[in-house]
Amino acid sequence: MDRKIRILMAKPGLDGHDRGIKVLAAAYRDAGMEVIYLGLRQTPEMIVSAALQEDADVIALSSLNNAHMTIFTKVMELMKDKGLDDVLLTGGGIIPEKDMAALGSIGVGKLFGPGTPVQDTIDYITDWVQTNRR
Repeated sequence: MDRKIRILMAKPGLDGHDRGIKVLAAAYRDAGMEVIYLGLRQTPEMIVSAALQEDADVIALSSLNNAHMTIFTKVMELMKDKGLDDVLLTGGGIIPEKDMAALGSIGVGKLFGPGTPVQDTIDYITDWVQTNRR
């Protein structure tokens, strides 16, 4: 398959800080990815439903409001329920290392903190999709 990587991006919950995710969305588009940005205040159900409809390769969430354990866990549960085993769930924000490890243990991909070079996230997503796309 040579289609572009489809990345669905969202700000779940009540977090209204969207500058960073908009910068990433533009960088991913410039890197050749097809970006579907859902915007602010998305529920886990809305996110997973959109990922199904859009045939997303990646779901990327931004969490700056300390709800990451609840949000990522619920999105992962819904992804498993809907059979999205070949979709990467990744993201970033203010997430302590111990929480990153706990989320990784349930299947969440690498999570990125503030100051991560954008190219690191692009490389991770591209490598993951190339390795795991069916």
